[in-house]
Amino acid sequence: MLTRAEADDRVAQDAHKPRVIHTGQALVDLVIEVADLPVRGQNLMADSVAEYAGGSVTVLLAAARLGAQCLHAGSIGTGPYGDLIREALDADGIAASAPPVTTHDTGVCVVLIEPSAERTFVTTLGAEREITVDSLSSADVQPGDLVCVTGYSLAVAQTRDPLLAWLKALPEYAVVVLDPGAAFAALPADVRDTMLARTDVWTGNAEEATDLLAALSVRVEAPIEASEREIVAHARELAPLMRAGAVIIVRDGAEGCAVHAHGESTYVPGFPQTPVDTNGAGDTHTGALLAGIADGSTWVDACRRANAAAAIKVTRRGPTTAPTAVEVEEFLRGR
Repeated sequence: MLTRAEADDRVAQDAHKPRVIHTGQALVDLVIEVADLPVRGQNLMADSVAEYAGGSVTVLLAAARLGAQCLHAGSIGTGPYGDLIREALDADGIAASAPPVTTHDTGVCVVLIEPSAERTFVTTLGAEREITVDSLSSADVQPGDLVCVTGYSLAVAQTRDPLLAWLKALPEYAVVVLDPGAAFAALPADVRDTMLARTDVWTGNAEEATDLLAALSVRVEAPIEASEREIVAHARELAPLMRAGAVIIVRDGAEGCAVHAHGESTYVPGFPQTPVDTNGAGDTHTGALLAGIADGSTWVDACRRANAAAAIKVTRRGPTTAPTAVEVEEFLRGR
C-alpha cells in the first residue's frame, strides 16, 4: 500500500501529465456498407447501416484507451446526435470543456464503405462548427499539453478564424499537433503558412505529405540509401516547413509510418491485416501515438504502438473500436 506521501507524489505527477486536447469536429458517422458505389442518379441497397461518434472523438477514444488524460475542446450540439457524442466521450472518461450549443444539433458524416474497406465521405455542417475563442479557451491549456488541430477546421471560415486567433494567443509551452487531412494542401497560402509556423507535430498520411510538398514546390531529394522508403524522405523534407524542432510522422497504411525527430528519420514497420473497415484507422493511430508521447515514450516506440493500434482497429467495424492498452500489448507480444 502507498504511503500518504507517495500517494500525494503520484497525484502531483498525474496532475502534470500532458493531456491530449482536441479542437476539431466531433461528428456522428452514419456508416453504410455497400457492395459498390452507386452510379450517379441510381439506387443501391445497403448491406448494413450504423451510427457512431466519429471525427475528433475517434482520436480521443484511442488516446484514452491507451492511458492518456483527454479533453474535447470543440463544440457539441443539442439533440440526438450531440447526445450520442457526449455518451461516447463519457463512456471513456473524456470531458468536454466547451458549453453545449443550444440552438442546433451536431452534424453527420455519411460514410460509404465498400468490400475492400475503402471509404467515401459526405459531411454536413452542424453545431460542431460553432466554436469561438472563448469556447476553445475553456480547455485551459497547461504546459506540455498536446493540442490537436485538424486541417478540416481550417477549410471553413467559421472554424478557421476563431481557431487561428486562439492559436496565436496559445502559450509557447503548448505542443500543437496538426492532422492536415486532405484539405490542407489546397488551403490559401497564408492560412497554410500560419498553421505550419505554429505546428510542433505533423501527423498525416503519405498522400497528404505528397500534396503539401507539391503545393509548396519542394523537391524531394533522392533517398540517402537505396533501401530508404519514400515516406522517410517525405518526413525529412516536411520538417523544415514547421517550427524549429518539429516532429513529423507520415503514415502509409498497413506499411507503417516514418518519423522524423531530433534530426533523424526512422521507418517504423506496420502490421498488415485483412481489413474490414479502415474508417478511423488514421485517427486511431494519432490518438495512440499521442498517448505514448504523453506517457513519456520515445517517438519511435510511440509510433510502433500506434501502428499496432491501427492494425487492430481495421479488423473491427466502426470508428469507435480502438483497442485498449492491454490489447495493444498482447498484439505486440505476438509479434
